[in-house]
Amino acid sequence: MKVSLILTVLNEGDHIRRLLDSVVKQSRLPDEVVMCDGGSRDNTVAVIQEYADRLPLKILSAPGANISQGRNVAIRAATGDGIAVTDAGVWLEEKWLEKLLAGFSRQDAGDGKQVALVAGFYKSDPQNTFEVALGATTIPDAGEINPAKFLPSSRSVAFLKQAWEAVGGYPEWLDYSEDVVFDLAMREKLGAFAFAPKAVAHFRPRGSLKSFANQYFNYAKGDGKADLWPKIHFIRYFTYLVAVPLGIYAAVTVSPWLWLLGVIAGLAYVRRPLQKLAGRRSFAAMLWVPVIRVTGDVAKMLGYPVGVWWRLARRKDSSTD
Repeated sequence: MKVSLILTVLNEGDHIRRLLDSVVKQSRLPDEVVMCDGGSRDNTVAVIQEYADRLPLKILSAPGANISQGRNVAIRAATGDGIAVTDAGVWLEEKWLEKLLAGFSRQDAGDGKQVALVAGFYKSDPQNTFEVALGATTIPDAGEINPAKFLPSSRSVAFLKQAWEAVGGYPEWLDYSEDVVFDLAMREKLGAFAFAPKAVAHFRPRGSLKSFANQYFNYAKGDGKADLWPKIHFIRYFTYLVAVPLGIYAAVTVSPWLWLLGVIAGLAYVRRPLQKLAGRRSFAAMLWVPVIRVTGDVAKMLGYPVGVWWRLARRKDSSTD
């Protein structure tokens, strides 16, 4: 199978070498690397061109394109039957592409058709204590993944180009959560992704609580735009706006022992990341876990209605056209 590695870039001059160096070192090189630049104003394109003698590069320009548009531009220009996708801000383990492509060789247990979708995996590459805590809190281990339900990030995924065509590509109307909507469309049409847990991309988590909050606000806004996970968002609102206030009121007015139940419930909520960090002896990072959990939840609660409002306004505008 001829395989094209595609990605989008925007002002990645300070970071793109790390990715390109890891592509050069792949045990199985891609047949071409198609990169869509969204209008970088730094030296991104010049840095990429330095690798022209080591990688089969194809550099495209689409100023102002969002990430979905950029990916679609790159995939449309790709000549491979297989498409591997990653992000500019990662580095890839040496056998990433080899392990990812191995997923295509599996046979579907039901009808023997070739696998069309392969989900790679990803791990955090933290540089400080906060990032260690953030990775442990927000990124599952491979053993926690249910392959039948896993929706891979587009920092580590592969699919047949005909599968991309079958769902109409990445949703260009969506600026966040676009890979979730794309994955859901692919899974609905073609079945579950084959899981390749050893096809690992490493990425650095957000470096501050503020940038993490902005990230989760935008993710939730994307959920609202795409009408994703309404039950999960409702549970979050109910927990923070109804259950927690009622629990505090009951602890104050009924029995102080209810505070103990609240503490137990809180510990249960952060149990898994605390276990991960305790195993690594990252005790300083453990203090960040409840802060990260609550901040992420609040950011989602603020972002989701913004996306819902956008969706309803768009629906109203389309109905009046």
